[in-house]
Amino acid sequence: MKTASESVRSRTDASSNQAELTRATQSRADLWRLLVLFLPYWPWMIAGVALSLVTLLANVGLMALSGWFIAAMALAGVAGTAINYFTPAALIRGFAIVRTAGRYIERLVTHEATFRLLAQLRVWFYIHLEPLAPAALQAYRGADLLGRIQADIDSLNHLYLRVLVPVVVAVSGTLLIVAALAIFSLPVAACALLFLLLAGLVLPAQMYRRGSAPGQRIVALRAALRETVIDDLQGLAELRVYGAQVRHTQHVDALSEQLIAAQTQMSRLSGFAQASLIGCATLAMWTALVLTVPSIRAGGLPPADLAMLALLVLASFEAVQPLPLAMQMLGETLAAARRIFALVDTLPVVQAPVAPLALPDRYDLQLRGVSLRYGDADADADADADADADADADADAWALRDIAFDLPVGGRLAVVGASGAGKSSLVNLLLRFRDYQTGSVQLGGVELRDCAPEAIRSKIAVLSQDSYLFNATIRENLLVARPDADDAALEAVCRDAQIHDFIMSLPDAYETELGEAGVRFSGGEARRLAIARALLLDAPVLILDEPCEGLDTLTEQALLGAIMRLMAGRSVLLITHRLSALAGLVDEVLVLEQGRVVQGGTVDGLLRVEGAFRALQDALVG
Repeated sequence: MKTASESVRSRTDASSNQAELTRATQSRADLWRLLVLFLPYWPWMIAGVALSLVTLLANVGLMALSGWFIAAMALAGVAGTAINYFTPAALIRGFAIVRTAGRYIERLVTHEATFRLLAQLRVWFYIHLEPLAPAALQAYRGADLLGRIQADIDSLNHLYLRVLVPVVVAVSGTLLIVAALAIFSLPVAACALLFLLLAGLVLPAQMYRRGSAPGQRIVALRAALRETVIDDLQGLAELRVYGAQVRHTQHVDALSEQLIAAQTQMSRLSGFAQASLIGCATLAMWTALVLTVPSIRAGGLPPADLAMLALLVLASFEAVQPLPLAMQMLGETLAAARRIFALVDTLPVVQAPVAPLALPDRYDLQLRGVSLRYGDADADADADADADADADADADAWALRDIAFDLPVGGRLAVVGASGAGKSSLVNLLLRFRDYQTGSVQLGGVELRDCAPEAIRSKIAVLSQDSYLFNATIRENLLVARPDADDAALEAVCRDAQIHDFIMSLPDAYETELGEAGVRFSGGEARRLAIARALLLDAPVLILDEPCEGLDTLTEQALLGAIMRLMAGRSVLLITHRLSALAGLVDEVLVLEQGRVVQGGTVDGLLRVEGAFRALQDALVG
């Protein structure tokens, strides 16, 4: 009978084998998905492989023929016989030209293929990423998402350039070289094939097995280090205030040391692989010499073939030289691919209907008994600061409950409330970033659930306190709203937003670079540019989500007044917790508390009665 320890060991081994089998299956699936993504660029990929193979054969041929030519000339000189040196000299020069030109063109083609693949992968990734924002991405840090779209996709270029090309060239080149050797000597060909298989199959398999774990650690540690450094830099002021910079610095140092340790392990594996490869090549060459000498003594081969066969065997290992490193890097590449596929396979919180309805020509907004809560996927996310106060602790807590209001065409409605009342949840619901569990939301008499989310968002423009300006030109930032807009349209919205004259005063006008997050513009200028972008969308409904946060009262009144004048004839929904600028701007006000509408009416009417609105007003004044 087995002892208890033996039983535990058996179960552990079985579990380990099952886990390894699962990882192998997952790796094959990830590899196949990548190859399918690469299919549109197969002509470039095949061209790169073909050029690499030609360059390899030219280099091997050059070395073998040069050895034969030197040996043959020396033997002819000793024997005093004549030799035709024109033909081999021409072939040697031809091989040298093909090798040099082929290497250059091969670099151009393979790198062009790589850049095209990376561009396609980034576009493909962004297309899958966009429907997930913001709800399905709340569990991810911005630095993590940036790392996946940049560093992880960059790692995928290894698959073609460092894995696929070397493998295909190694297999094709080995077969051709061994076939050429077999013409002269079958024993030498068999010897070369044996050592080539050892260096090109057994050794790479070991490198893949031993390099997968550190490769995966490198990908994970790079991501963690990137996230930590970015988060620390963004929150540096807070870290200094609370005296936590030392602890965070130590955390960065610890991650760096772990990354260096993993990279050191990979470097040692690489050194071992290169040493083993050189050892195989050397042994193969000496074995070929030993096998060739008896044939030359017996007269079966000319003496000059000794140098040719020895150098041909030695040069043949150029075909398999990249394979150990390729297999070593394959684990890192597949780990990066797994991070990307894990995000791509995430289902959007709100999915488009199979047969979406077209939106009508009228855009009155109507909500009846609408309730929203965050599901299990969001129970651990703390990204919606305006959800119900208990939403972070309880996945079943309601962020909105029995919301009902009408926003007619051309109407002005304000939704006010303290932080956490549910205002941002309402915005996310209207934009179809979140789904509502009960009730009805109709735009122009059509239920939002029955329409494509993209169609709804094309009819609702949003201006918020954190409207992002990209590190691009003014023109490019405006065209985000409507890519087909012409110069006249851009100028018109900028005039309406009262920023055109300022733009024209800049040396590069609309081609002025804004810098990271619009750092070259002041707060007011950036806000007006965001207004222009919202106007360019020409949407019939405008949502103002805390657009005046951080502005003084006079600036807030002037900005809101300008927006309301510009939006004449369109519907405006103003989301705010500030009440100072509502008078004379909106037709109706709704007050939210803990996701419910607790009061509604005109500004003057609400100020005359005791209630939530008066309490908010008194709190702000106090």
